[in-house]
Amino acid sequence: MAETGVPLLKKVYYDNCPGCKQDQINEVNRGIPIKEFLYIWIVTLCTTLPISSLFPYLYFMVRDFHIAKREQDIGFYAGYIGSSFMFGRALTSVFWGVIADRYGRKPVIILGTTSVVLFNTLFGLSTNFWMAISMRFLLGCFNGLLGPIKAYASEVCRREYQSLSMSLISTSWGIGLIIGPALGGFLAQPAEKYPNLFSVDSLFGRFPYFLPCLCISVFAMVVSVVCIWLPETLHIHRENKKDISNSYEALEASPCGSDLKENNEGTDKRESGTSLFKNWPLMSAIIVYCAFSLHDMAYSEIFSLWAVSDRKYGGLSFSTQDVGVVLAVSGCGLLVFQLFLYPVVERILGPIMLSRLAAILSVPVLSSYPFIAMLSGVTLTLLINFASLLKNVLSVTVITGTFILQNNAVPQHQRGAANGIAMTAQSLFKAFGPAGGGALFALAQKRQSASFLPGDHLVFFILNMVELIAVLLTFKPFLAPQSAKKRIIPSTHNNQIKPAKITIKQKNHKMKIHYSPRHSMQPSIC
Repeated sequence: MAETGVPLLKKVYYDNCPGCKQDQINEVNRGIPIKEFLYIWIVTLCTTLPISSLFPYLYFMVRDFHIAKREQDIGFYAGYIGSSFMFGRALTSVFWGVIADRYGRKPVIILGTTSVVLFNTLFGLSTNFWMAISMRFLLGCFNGLLGPIKAYASEVCRREYQSLSMSLISTSWGIGLIIGPALGGFLAQPAEKYPNLFSVDSLFGRFPYFLPCLCISVFAMVVSVVCIWLPETLHIHRENKKDISNSYEALEASPCGSDLKENNEGTDKRESGTSLFKNWPLMSAIIVYCAFSLHDMAYSEIFSLWAVSDRKYGGLSFSTQDVGVVLAVSGCGLLVFQLFLYPVVERILGPIMLSRLAAILSVPVLSSYPFIAMLSGVTLTLLINFASLLKNVLSVTVITGTFILQNNAVPQHQRGAANGIAMTAQSLFKAFGPAGGGALFALAQKRQSASFLPGDHLVFFILNMVELIAVLLTFKPFLAPQSAKKRIIPSTHNNQIKPAKITIKQKNHKMKIHYSPRHSMQPSIC
């Protein structure tokens, strides 16, 4: 008879758990999961397209509703329509995050893409101001996609590809915020732009803003069908512990596994009881994320309003099609940057430093906009395209860094709720962005001859102040990022846990294995 004491280090996988199956795939396949990354790309694009697609034609839509008494007041009412989406999303993001943590990421994602099909289509058919606000509000309430897809992106690949997966989300997000307005710019009012294809008496003539909404809804319908094959990544363990406590499988279910903190019932209760609001690395990352999101949302609306406004008010007198061309150019450049340059630069500088530099560089770019409006012809076209491209690249770089910080701050089983909290806070800030931006733009239109910060100089000055405040929040002691090297592993200090012992008894060429657990597991941060 021989006795051997060995520590248990093997990771446990449950047969009926989709998260365990995905972990096994990640362990075996060490390459980039291209198919899963494609899912991330199209789902994020689907949820982003309707957010800002209305901005190029929102000015004209509000004008056609005849709710603004003066032309200068159009931006004020446009801000409320832009904000209604974010206000609806702020009310429900935590709810969808909790649902994603309990029932899986996939059901929430499919429901979100389906809601785009319904409510975005109805928004295009809006006949008055209140119908437009209601449809945008309902679209926001059911659009809980971004939180679950960020959790999914951090779980569907190996850790070394996490920055790339988060970069895909922010890239798709940024491109959606550009392609969406481009579609709105090209396809709104088709009876006026393309009279040979669309008559005034046709459906698209009676509803001049329906065509861009219809195109986005058709794309969302395709994405909803594709999501049927989306792999689930949430860990769901329903095994009866009595059935395995005396079996050999209990050896593999030992807390010594590197990921067993999420499978152990006692640990789950302790960690679930820990409030996410006390997790300062998470909260500080969310606050920084919200500050930058406020700036980006206000900029997205103000840029389109500024570009289509008359030159006598400091604008560019662009058509919706001209705005679409500028944003399409920005989208192509952003795609190239995020796919080929961002992962390399992020590995060198890290997400915090890179976000900080990008935000600082955005300030002189925005300050140049009122001076660009004084130009004309080819010079105006070249400079406004270059400035828009650079501004959008810098904005998406900042957002990508905050995505990485948020998901590194929590374990897997809390990512849905954590991203839900982030989406709620971000949506509240973004709800204020269009409303505040629209009111600010309307104010600037009325003070063209002011001695201090006349006209649009005031708009871009305040945007830069918001950006600089956000930059200050990226420094210590406010921002407290969770170190990527810190992982929850079993502690051996103070006798909190001792490795379980296997006693191997050999008699008459037969072997018996006896499992002797020592103490319950207490996870610690190392």
